[in-house]
Amino acid sequence: MTSVISVKNLEVHFSGCDALRGIDLEVTAGKVFALLGENGAGKTTLIRTLTGFQSPSRGECSVLGLNPETDSEQLRRRIGYVSDAPALYDWMRVDEIGWFAAAFYEADYLEQYRELIEHYEVPIDRKIKHLSKGQKAKVALALAIAHDPELLILDEPTSGLDPLVRREFLESMLDRVATGRTVLLSSHQIAEVERVADEIAILHQGKFHVQGPLQELRESISEITISLDDPLAAIPAIDPPAEVLYERSEGRQCRLIVRGFTQAMREKFENYSTISSIRVHNASLDEIFLACTRGEAAMKKKAAKSKQSSRSTDVA
Repeated sequence: MTSVISVKNLEVHFSGCDALRGIDLEVTAGKVFALLGENGAGKTTLIRTLTGFQSPSRGECSVLGLNPETDSEQLRRRIGYVSDAPALYDWMRVDEIGWFAAAFYEADYLEQYRELIEHYEVPIDRKIKHLSKGQKAKVALALAIAHDPELLILDEPTSGLDPLVRREFLESMLDRVATGRTVLLSSHQIAEVERVADEIAILHQGKFHVQGPLQELRESISEITISLDDPLAAIPAIDPPAEVLYERSEGRQCRLIVRGFTQAMREKFENYSTISSIRVHNASLDEIFLACTRGEAAMKKKAAKSKQSSRSTDVA
């Protein structure tokens, strides 16, 4: 498969902040690749680096075979970009801003732009400042795809939009992928991502915690609920190469999200004397996201609680 985006050991550091901490990423053509993460996780920093607006502190980065730092002008002619707050000239009319943008692209850009505006049912003679937020988003999308970019980058594009406009954005992504184009979608809207993404990467505190085809991740990560006879009893350790992403205990119940949980492990748990029942199912994307963004904190909290309990027992 042709690599559209290739990132190796990429780091971006600001004063007092490590925005990206040595990430690797490969995005192949003809897919919707979704970047998931909380606000401040590093998604926008990564996108700014991919588009040449931010220089990396370390590592390698290429987009469509080009270096975003040295080939930024050439690269921007081949990609489309829509942010959550598009910068549009409010004093222009919808047709005027299309005419203005057409100067940077091929001769058929304006015709394609007008067809898109008509398709999105935006009044072409209305000033940008008089449009609704959803209409402005449609104008931004039309500007971004009128030149038929090889890569469309969407940074939280549906934030604050009504359901109908969000649906049009999702449909536009699928339409582009159907023609062999590639979409990089940055979002924290789990339900939307789950509907359209072929592959995902979950970014947390500047590092990827999970990355791969969405269906494979669902099948390889399990949500496990264990009921105990004794709330103070311990559960068996999860043996490598399986990995506990999240663990939380409340009373007699323990919940885990585990990557690589096998049938043999389940049988081991079922035969454990203090376990009364165990339920296992494939984790949803929402549960995987929870594990990646809250798992580390939950594990530290559990370890601290266990340590405190151990000290209390020693004192007694």
